[in-house]
Amino acid sequence: MTANFFINRILLVCVIFLLQTVRVTAQYSFDGPPIHYWESTATDRVARLAARIDAGELTLQPDHQGNYLQAVLRELDIPVSSQALVFSKTSLQVHQISPETPRAIYFNDDCYVGWVQDGYMIEFGAMDDALGGVFYSMRLNGGSARLSRDRGGCIACHASQRTERVPGFFVRSIYPRANGKPREPGTVTDHRSPLETRWGGWYVTGTHGDLRHFGNTFADDPVDSFKMDVNVGANRMMLDDLCETSAYPSPHSDIVALMVLEHQAQMHNLITRANFETRKVMALADGDLNDKARDRIAVAGDALFQYMLFCDEPNLPSAIKGSSSFTEDFVARGPTNSQGQSLRDLDLQTRLFRHPCSYLVYSSAFAALPKPMLDYLRVRLMDVLHHRDSSERFAHLSVDDRNTIRLILDETKPDWL
Repeated sequence: MTANFFINRILLVCVIFLLQTVRVTAQYSFDGPPIHYWESTATDRVARLAARIDAGELTLQPDHQGNYLQAVLRELDIPVSSQALVFSKTSLQVHQISPETPRAIYFNDDCYVGWVQDGYMIEFGAMDDALGGVFYSMRLNGGSARLSRDRGGCIACHASQRTERVPGFFVRSIYPRANGKPREPGTVTDHRSPLETRWGGWYVTGTHGDLRHFGNTFADDPVDSFKMDVNVGANRMMLDDLCETSAYPSPHSDIVALMVLEHQAQMHNLITRANFETRKVMALADGDLNDKARDRIAVAGDALFQYMLFCDEPNLPSAIKGSSSFTEDFVARGPTNSQGQSLRDLDLQTRLFRHPCSYLVYSSAFAALPKPMLDYLRVRLMDVLHHRDSSERFAHLSVDDRNTIRLILDETKPDWL
């Protein structure tokens, strides 16, 4: 082989290395100031649990099968009814996941827990006020149960285009083979996604009339690898013929829990993006926010604002009803105003929520947004709720919607308004 051949090979390797470096730099731009993601101490709910365990203040007790899942859910205040089962091989423990042994996801407003049958760890994601998504694992190799923070394995997927390029969370719909392997990378879904494209690779329980989705079925047509019989997976109340549900705390993978999970994951990402962008702008401006700096804040703020008011949410063609107690458990977490109204009230007839403003405005991560961002969001929200902004972008909010959201927030979040 010629010298030129080897030179060209070396140059190719160098180019690939540089491209990878650029990608990593773009993906991990939160590593440096002012975020310092890896250097900063997390203060989220899972971090606090880990600190209690490490200090000897708490010892988690396994169940009779040696499983720590139920103890973890109790300590993190995560309802079992939030269980969603995903059978696609799309996580760290791919060898333990299959259609017969799906991975279980549990969540509350700021934590996510992943558990696999015969897995070697329990996986955790938590929304940290300053850092966005922070990831942990609890190794299950005997002895006491301890939590350790992820140092890079999770971030490879959970800080990418799927998560607004910040550390975060996502729900993905794929075309699954019969063994659970994806035929392609799949699509991230949230409340803006057409329901007929959601939940490929997931089990789904509950009723939804004529509506169809990709859950509970496989892309196993020998001619068309992306063809799925969506009628087979429709309106299922039980999964016993698909997997051994007795291995899980709940036999359900509730459709309403899945819909809330999708909304919440992307809302968390947009909160983090708004947080990071504002802090970066403030650091560069050194306290003097000029027009260019305010424009950058507005771009991140508008993305969050439109999402929190459910812009682009498609109408539900059929009513939806979950199969578990998730709907009641979720709504009961409040808060409510004096009329008994709550941003957690679910509609499920024509849209997800009765009052389209995200309940995550109550979260500590939202409250921790830098003041310029909170001020921007407050002004935008008042313009919409007081009918000063009647643009087409918010036409989905009726007069009654705007008035009710305002009344709820006036009583339940007066410190912000």
